[in-house]
Amino acid sequence: MTRYPSDPTLVTVFGGSGFLGRHVVQALARRGFRIRVACRNPNTAHHLQPLGDVGQIVAVKANIRDDKAVARVCEGADHVVNLVGILMEGGKQTFDAIQHEGAASVARAAAQVGAGVTFVSAIGADEDSKSAYARAKARGEQAVLDAVPNAVILRPSIIFGPEDSFFNRFAEMSRFSPALPLIAGGDTKFQPVYVADVAEVVARSVAGELQGGTVYELGGPEVFTFKELMEIVLDQVDRKRLLLTLPKPIASVMGAVGDLIPFGLAPITSDQVKQLDNDNIVSDEAKSDGRTLEGLGIVPHTIRAVIPSYIWRYRPEGEFNRGHGPV
Repeated sequence: MTRYPSDPTLVTVFGGSGFLGRHVVQALARRGFRIRVACRNPNTAHHLQPLGDVGQIVAVKANIRDDKAVARVCEGADHVVNLVGILMEGGKQTFDAIQHEGAASVARAAAQVGAGVTFVSAIGADEDSKSAYARAKARGEQAVLDAVPNAVILRPSIIFGPEDSFFNRFAEMSRFSPALPLIAGGDTKFQPVYVADVAEVVARSVAGELQGGTVYELGGPEVFTFKELMEIVLDQVDRKRLLLTLPKPIASVMGAVGDLIPFGLAPITSDQVKQLDNDNIVSDEAKSDGRTLEGLGIVPHTIRAVIPSYIWRYRPEGEFNRGHGPV
């Protein structure tokens, strides 16, 4: 049973019903915070209730593109966490609408009630990037700091965990496709970070344990090329597949076609191809300043310690039978 202070902190979490959100909600609940989960459809957030005590977690309806709804769910909050982000655009759900204007709306509403702010951005956020996703993230960061100068900005690399959209996606692809794609040779570097490690940092920021007005970069203990990650996926799912190099021009054409496919169904978009121009790893500056997991005293989980616990379901013969080699 969680022991609460006499007047527990109320935290409004935007995006709390998603992949990262459920882990953040759990980390906050363990610290005794009251949690208001702001999401477009509260009926999709029932899975959060068992993460806390009775009445500790409440889901409320709010669209991050609706300023009035955003202001309403921030009323009475001591801290506001914004986890909302999209990987592909669709309809009104554009990068700028969600990750810039939406982030600005949340920060302004938090400032109105005097609440602290934690904004989860992404490594690679850059106003000068070729990627619209990265530019929108950078604008969102600036908008948040303009409204709440002591806000905490968190930039994770690709996040992995049981419900991730990275390892699960390529493991699923390996079930049906004879090859996995390596754009421009698969040399782009990544530093995958475990979802629970990111959630712990969010919880610490809400508890006031991080430096306000600071950008933290969150990566796991190891750096891999995209090709190496695909090799790990194939090893873990016991499948033998061709790793097919796609030259950048061909990948760009595929991305342009992907832009025309309905939301969420495209294998890759033109913006995602542009994102692969740059490595997705923690900077040397963040390391030297202690603005990393290790700098916060957190020992990050390795992917090999975690992904076998959920990626086994893509194996031809299940979790416990790995004796026949790749197929």
